[in-house]
Amino acid sequence: MAAQRKKYCFALDLKEEPHLMDAYIKHHQKVWPEILQQIKSTGVECMEIYRVSNRLFMIMETHPDFSLEAKAALDKSNPKVQEWETLMSKYQQALPNAKPGEKWVLMEQIFKL
Repeated sequence: MAAQRKKYCFALDLKEEPHLMDAYIKHHQKVWPEILQQIKSTGVECMEIYRVSNRLFMIMETHPDFSLEAKAALDKSNPKVQEWETLMSKYQQALPNAKPGEKWVLMEQIFKL
């Protein structure tokens, strides 16, 4: 039997300014090819971002042997990813309960059908 994909869900807020939210959405309709390649090369097989008001939810499905820590290290060492993250930071704000420096907060699954 093939190993199951892992699934991670994250939350993040956008700054509550309509022009910033619109700009963020436009960036995600044309994500830089280097960013898409990096996401795939770190073991992410599927990624979706949903929005309600200024709250974002990201669902990430990965290879069974995926590691959040390894992805973070690879992303930190990639200058293009760091450029993208700096750009996205103009639009994002941490959740009220986020740790210092934390952007996307890993969510806890509390129900599954």
